[in-house]
Amino acid sequence: MLENQLWAIYEKELYLEWMQARDEGKDVMAYEEICKSISETAMREDRMVDSTHALALAVRRKLLEAPILENYSYVEPSDLAGIRECKPSRRHHFKPLVMDTMDEAAIKDKLAGAWIGRISGCLLGKPLEIMMSEPIDVVLKGTNNYPLHRYLMYSELTDLVKDQIAYDKRESWQNCWADTIGGTAPIDDDTNYTVFAMKLLENYGKDFRPNDVLEAWLCWLPMFSTCTAERIAYRNAASGLYAPETATYLNPYREWIGAQIRGDFFGYVNMGNTELAAEMAWRDASISHVKNGIYGEMFVAAMIAAAGVCDDVMTVVEAGLDEIPLASRLRRDIEKVITWYNEGCSETEIIKHIHETYNEKVWHGWCHTNANAMVVVMALLYGKKDFGKSICLAVQAAFDTDCNGATVGSIVGMLVGAQKIPAYWYEIYNQRLSTSIMGYNMVTVPQLVEQTLCVMRKIN
Repeated sequence: MLENQLWAIYEKELYLEWMQARDEGKDVMAYEEICKSISETAMREDRMVDSTHALALAVRRKLLEAPILENYSYVEPSDLAGIRECKPSRRHHFKPLVMDTMDEAAIKDKLAGAWIGRISGCLLGKPLEIMMSEPIDVVLKGTNNYPLHRYLMYSELTDLVKDQIAYDKRESWQNCWADTIGGTAPIDDDTNYTVFAMKLLENYGKDFRPNDVLEAWLCWLPMFSTCTAERIAYRNAASGLYAPETATYLNPYREWIGAQIRGDFFGYVNMGNTELAAEMAWRDASISHVKNGIYGEMFVAAMIAAAGVCDDVMTVVEAGLDEIPLASRLRRDIEKVITWYNEGCSETEIIKHIHETYNEKVWHGWCHTNANAMVVVMALLYGKKDFGKSICLAVQAAFDTDCNGATVGSIVGMLVGAQKIPAYWYEIYNQRLSTSIMGYNMVTVPQLVEQTLCVMRKIN
């Protein structure tokens, strides 16, 4: 029912707003209990109550006006010029791909690998989405798939496993297992946005603006195909707001993972040009996110652009890091993973450290850009360009399983190319994908590769 749609009633999320303000270094400890109380009250109400809504807006104003703590050490601008001023010197300088001088077959193989990787990684993680670590382990062990090494099958779920995980019988959930998809990868926001970005560049060109992205969303993307920060930005745009206000008005999800899953195509079409890939990602992310929410998309887009022209995982990660502010929380968190890796920690130990840093049982931790970016980097480093191992590590680590599987799959697919991805990972959906994007309801990987090439020729 419309009244029960998620991510629409602000007062229910006021405690998330408080967490976000706290993360941004604001002196808001005095407001924690009232924010929690308002959220709990709103959760019990069947509909929006004017008095609760008005109180939530009044408290929000206090959170926005709160001063920054003196010991807060992060410098995190959201504007492009500010981000560039805060970036470190680049450690790696790549030669941007020039279409006329490259082997088209090699480019196609890279692009096919990236598209297959995003679709396959998403499909692998989709049945476990919203599950926490413990039920994920129950599913994997109960289906003889622990450690995770293959797709998940609905037919292997026993009644005991379903009881243990309190399995939801929603049809949309049942239809995302590898043996229930009917030979086509199902609609998902993690693949919707990649196809959307392709259509965006086809229609608006390489100089598209943030407000062009908003216009295209309203034209081509159904509102209820969006989630969290994207749904708020969509509503704000439909109400007459423009970027960047669409990212900040009544949007407690503004540093969540939504933008991080939207940047892949900007890396696909800018192989070797990490700066332009990151800039396009900023134009996209700034309509719905701020600070680390924006940096997540820039980080991923730059990594994919680097993966198009080099074959070293650490170089790819460093290339992504060097497009975001040096004194940002995202860079701090990614560098933690790299440090643990260099110190010889196992992947299991690093996953434990990530869960100690971000609490998966709190939605703000489960869905935060940084927690999921840490999982992505862990999977890249320990996957060592083995496609199956990489996406399985990303998914088994929990948090946002389909998002992280898709992002890791896209990066590794670009690194190794389609020819080095075992056919098992794409035969199950016949390289076919369903989307919610107008005009692209059913597409194939070969079609996506050809259209990506057309965009590359147009913008390069």
